[in-house]
Amino acid sequence: MTSGKKDGLLFKATGSPFGVSRLAVAVGAGILIVLIWTYLYPLDFLPSSAPNYVSNALSHVSLQVLLSCEYAKQVKHLKTELHTLRLSNAKLRKQARELNWKVQQAEQVKHSDQKQLLTLGAQVKAGPMETAKSLRTNPAVLPDESINPKLAKLLRNVAVNQELIIGIANSNVKDMLQIWFEGIRRAGITNYLVVALDDPIVEFCKSNDVPVYRIKPNERILSYLQGDKHAVSALKFEILREFLQLGYSILLSGIDIVYLQNPFHFLHRDCDVESMTDGYTDLQAYGYDDVFDDPAMGWGRYDHTIRVWAYNSEFLYIRPTIPSIELLDRVADRLFKEKAWDQAVFNEELFFPSYPGYEGLHASRRTMDYHQFLNSKILFTRFRNDPKMASFKPVVVHINFHPDKLTIMKAVVEYYVQGKKEALDPFHCDSESFLREQPI
Repeated sequence: MTSGKKDGLLFKATGSPFGVSRLAVAVGAGILIVLIWTYLYPLDFLPSSAPNYVSNALSHVSLQVLLSCEYAKQVKHLKTELHTLRLSNAKLRKQARELNWKVQQAEQVKHSDQKQLLTLGAQVKAGPMETAKSLRTNPAVLPDESINPKLAKLLRNVAVNQELIIGIANSNVKDMLQIWFEGIRRAGITNYLVVALDDPIVEFCKSNDVPVYRIKPNERILSYLQGDKHAVSALKFEILREFLQLGYSILLSGIDIVYLQNPFHFLHRDCDVESMTDGYTDLQAYGYDDVFDDPAMGWGRYDHTIRVWAYNSEFLYIRPTIPSIELLDRVADRLFKEKAWDQAVFNEELFFPSYPGYEGLHASRRTMDYHQFLNSKILFTRFRNDPKMASFKPVVVHINFHPDKLTIMKAVVEYYVQGKKEALDPFHCDSESFLREQPI
């Protein structure tokens, strides 16, 4: 009886047929939960006062990552600000150069206008010694866009201050043309135009984003194109006239010219024609008294002559004036009728005075600084061998005295742009044996 009662009481206390008390189940469940929690989150059970190496290491790594990310952001931000400041600085320098150029140009125009006013206005007295100034810059013509509306529209988009560079090219000079316009772009010049003589050059220019104009062939132009190289060279005077009629000042440029600086910043604009010289000394470039000795004349044996080296008709700045257009008409007409060298005819018409049976041209002219506007003879005979000229950069270099123009143009770019001072060493000074490895 007693045993049966005890079992009944035990069953009632546990409420389980297996003899496990509720208390034991609760304790076991608690221990199990603690074990599981300890396994999953072991760090939570370590004393806060004890060293927590894992936690510290993780915190240190996290801090380094955060600092690195923040530092990277700051560096990136500073680099962006530095780049922005550099761009702003370059823009300000460019604007300063342009403003300085515009001020100089405005002063030139003002000076020219004052002289025109004095010359064309009411009669005035001559005044004291050394105060009389004659008119050197003739007034510009009234633009006539009706002669070529298409070209007039193009020039309005390309020209800056009513002036631009034009180069005349066909497919034979495509490689040289690329060096030509790359130099122009490198110098920061935007107002330039290629006058294309054939369709392949048009496509080449368009593919390189170069402003281009395809001339309209007529009987005279076709006759030039069918002639020799001098005839093709003479075509430029025929083409140039149209630009002047439209009221634009033109810097006519051969394709065998390497641009190193912006020539518009170095022009004077005080004459009808401003041209590069073939001279290579002060006397040759700017004129001198050349004495001819005739012993047979005895006491009167010495004859004085005035000489000046020829202007180069491949690089000249010409203003839209009546004398300038008359010059082009005279040269083009002679070259159409005669078999002559265009540069010789250009200089004859520009320099020959009036005489019986001939009326000379009344055009003003200026010789460009031959150190800035460099011909290849000066480059090879003087500049490359003169230590004083090592750091001097001319405005342009014209490869006019030497053959294989493309090779020398590349060497000039290496010498002046890339800083390779040995780039010109392989070349001789003379025009025939210009490569040193060739026999003289």
